[in-house]
Parts: sequence; C-alpha cells; structure tokens
Amino acid sequence: MGAAPPVLISFLFDATFNLVNAVYLHIILTRGLTLRVLITGGSGFIGSHLCEHFLNQGHEVLCLDNLFSSSKKNIYSLMGNQAFEFIRHDITQPIHLEADWIFNLACPASPLYYQKNPVQTVKTNIMGALHMLGLAKRVNARIFQASTSEVYGDPEEHPQKEDYWGSVNPIGTRSCYDEGKRATETLMMDYHRQNDVDIRIARIFNTYGPRMSVNDGRVMSNLIVQALKKEKMTVYGDGSQTRSFCFVSDLIRGITRFMDTENLTGPLNLGNPEEITILELAERIKGAIGNGVEIEFRPLPQDDPARRRPCIDLAMEKLNWKPEVPLSEGLTKTIRYFDSVLV
Repeated sequence: MGAAPPVLISFLFDATFNLVNAVYLHIILTRGLTLRVLITGGSGFIGSHLCEHFLNQGHEVLCLDNLFSSSKKNIYSLMGNQAFEFIRHDITQPIHLEADWIFNLACPASPLYYQKNPVQTVKTNIMGALHMLGLAKRVNARIFQASTSEVYGDPEEHPQKEDYWGSVNPIGTRSCYDEGKRATETLMMDYHRQNDVDIRIARIFNTYGPRMSVNDGRVMSNLIVQALKKEKMTVYGDGSQTRSFCFVSDLIRGITRFMDTENLTGPLNLGNPEEITILELAERIKGAIGNGVEIEFRPLPQDDPARRRPCIDLAMEKLNWKPEVPLSEGLTKTIRYFDSVLV
C-alpha cells in the first residue's frame, strides 16, 4: 500500500490537534485549572477590570496594549502579581503568543479618540482582528470579540435585537468605528465557518464606572467631570436622545459568563435595557453632585443616534444574565471615582 496523500496527512494532523486542544481546554474549565488569558486593550477601562477579574480567579493574564487611549494607571495595582504580564504592542502588527482564551478589546471606543486618527481606527479593528484570529486558529484558542451597539447605527428598530442589521452611514465621521466593528464581526464569523475557530461576539452597549478616562469625551464622564469642576454641563441637541447605561461590574459578569458558555457564538447584546434621556441623565448627575451648575445645549454631532436600548432576551435566556446595579448606585460609585482622580 502506498503512502497516504499529503493532503490527508495534513487533515488528520489538524483534526487530531484540534481534538487534543479541545479536551485540554475542557479539563482546564471543569477542574478549575489555570488558564492563560490574553486581553488586548487590557489597560483600558473595561480591559483593566477584565484583567483584574481573571487574576482574582487564579489565572495567568497577558495584557496587551499600545496605550493610545488607555492608561497604565488602570493596571498599576496588578503589576506586582507574578501571574500578570504587560506587553506594550500595537495589534495592527503581528505578534506570536500562547493563550487558551483571547479577549480582543483593542480599539478606542470614544469618538474623541477614534475620530482623531480614523484610518488607524479602521486598521485596529480589521488588522487587529485578523492577527488575533490568526493566533486563535494557530493555538486553537477561544476568542472573544468586543463589538458594539454602534453596529446598529441610528436604529429604526427599538429596542435593538441581535437579528437587526442596523442603519449605519458608511461614509460619515463615525464610520471608521461603526463599520470597522461590523467588518470585525464578519471576519469572526468567516473564521468560524471556514476554519472552525471558537468565537464569541458581544455587542456592548454604553458602559460606565471607575477607571473611565477623565478626558475620553463620552457622555457619562463628560457630564460628571464638568459638574465636579463646576463647569457648564454640555448636552447636545435638546437632550431628548436616549441611551442605556450598564455598570462595569455587570458587564464583566456578562462577558465572562458568555465566554464560559459552550456552543454560543453570538452576536449577543450586553447592556442595560433601562433607557434614559441625556437631559435626564444630566439632571440626575447635577442633583447627585449638588453644586447647582448650569446645563448648556450645543448642536447635535453628525450621525448621533436618537435612541439606543438593547434587547437582552438572548443573554437572559442563554446566560441567565441581566444587569443588577441600579443607575443610582452606579452613579454614586462613578462620581466618587472621578472626584478622587480630579483632586
């Protein structure tokens, strides 16, 4: 009998390798052994909380970040932990690492930052995802993609469900981020279908809490910082546009529960379904801080969504997850944090 064809040998090798890695990961998860977790964008607002979570669970954490829109201050408290490693790297460039789980959070999420260099924003989304997916394929890692509610654009469906395709301007000033994230979801699904990469896609809605950047330009941090500084609080348009705000600890619980759930690729909405107008949010922050600052109205930015609220039925069904921290409690904790960093 002749030798087996090279294509067959390659197929059998890949199948055996994937099976061995799947069994290995199952043993790790069921026996509570140590995972090696790679988090891109790990020194950012959400990424730093995710790093902290996995260290507290006894896992090894590789934190990858180029510090373009994040700060090392967010991870200073983790630096002395021997299970934590910080790598300064731009994921638009290739990198070779080993990991069991990959969380791809690398990309500026604030318009102030992602519009500063829109071409780099697109590259971070697309090339970064390609590099992380290539890594996941090579080492047979499970990979989580932090997508965004911005994939829904200025929605014509309300609340937004995962099967809604969105209403996005492909050539506007926000498009580098919105369309970059949509393209990233495409890459994730194609790697899953074509290469059997184990993926998770979460569409993250507005999130707030400690470690938000003072100057990131997002509505929650803007209003709190302005009020604490006794400056006029900026509201765009007439303030009737709505958002829903999820406290960061609730989001981390949703992300980790999603990542730990078998046979669920997403996309999956993660956010708080309680809707509030921006003007009402400004009034609540003003009341909580209590220094009588004025509210100043300015023109609405281009393509600013009129309404934004997630339908989280899928997360409730598949993950048994929903937000638990009420806005009043979350605001108190977030105001206290900003008050401490502004001193």
